[in-house]
Amino acid sequence: MRNYIIRRILLIIPTLFLVSLVVFLSVRLIPGKVVELMAMEHPTGAAGNQIDVEAIKALLGLDKPLLTQYGKWLNDIFHGQFGKSLWTNRQLADEISLRLPITFELGLLAFIVAQIIAIPIGLYSAIRQDTAGDFIGRSFAIISLSVPGFWLGTMVMVFPSIWWRWSPPMKYTPFATDPLLNLQQFIIPALLMGLGMSGTTMRMLRTTMLEVLRQDYVRTAWSKGLRERVVVMRHGLRNALIPVVTLISGQIPVMIGGAVIMEQIFSLPGMGRLFLDSMNRRDYPFVSGINVFLAAAGMIIILITDMSYAYLDPRIRYK
Repeated sequence: MRNYIIRRILLIIPTLFLVSLVVFLSVRLIPGKVVELMAMEHPTGAAGNQIDVEAIKALLGLDKPLLTQYGKWLNDIFHGQFGKSLWTNRQLADEISLRLPITFELGLLAFIVAQIIAIPIGLYSAIRQDTAGDFIGRSFAIISLSVPGFWLGTMVMVFPSIWWRWSPPMKYTPFATDPLLNLQQFIIPALLMGLGMSGTTMRMLRTTMLEVLRQDYVRTAWSKGLRERVVVMRHGLRNALIPVVTLISGQIPVMIGGAVIMEQIFSLPGMGRLFLDSMNRRDYPFVSGINVFLAAAGMIIILITDMSYAYLDPRIRYK
């Protein structure tokens, strides 16, 4: 296991290098240049003179060749800085330290909500196959997959304010300042995100559980006279969870995409909102740095997921 982990960690290094190269080059192909946006926002300088575009390029270092810019940005990443904003000159590492806990809290709550909904319903649908409860559970899964999260978020913001003159809190409050108010702001977007994530997990768990329940060792457990709970939880669920864990680990990076929408709708200053603002302002170092940071986090999550297989199924061994 140790050798396997070392090899996987070493493999992350060239993968991140390729990701950084692709992100660095592709973000500069986005229509519209940051210098043009700055010139439009401030057409004249403090002294009333016309803004010199070439001077702005030289000040930001954008007049240098792309290879030189990439080398400087890569050097910042090696020093843990991920680059500076072209607009505010703030370090991305400082922004991440402020905004990552917000996105992490939203993602964690959404993840918990998704599993609380998906696992019991998926298990029940498999155990009571083709019953009324199974049909209701499958219909619920299809609805949660079909209804767009951004539409639900918009409806939650609009209709309660019209009908009951109520809307979710829009000003972010840190958990340490007021835990109750913080949870009030996070619970609704977390419920909406978790609902969308739960549909896929429900369907996957039902499918894998049905397959496991038809295995010979499960029939043997039934023939021993074991209780249904013991057969399902001890013999069935553990083996059925391996594909589900793979699916869940793939959903975690996707949560960032959902967080972009939810953070924008509910005014949460997290990583998703930072990424969207950086894209709109063509803040190249921030866009590139956020992508590399999320790619590294995704690779670590995949590694942890692969390691968990050996715990879920003792037959799996890494050499």
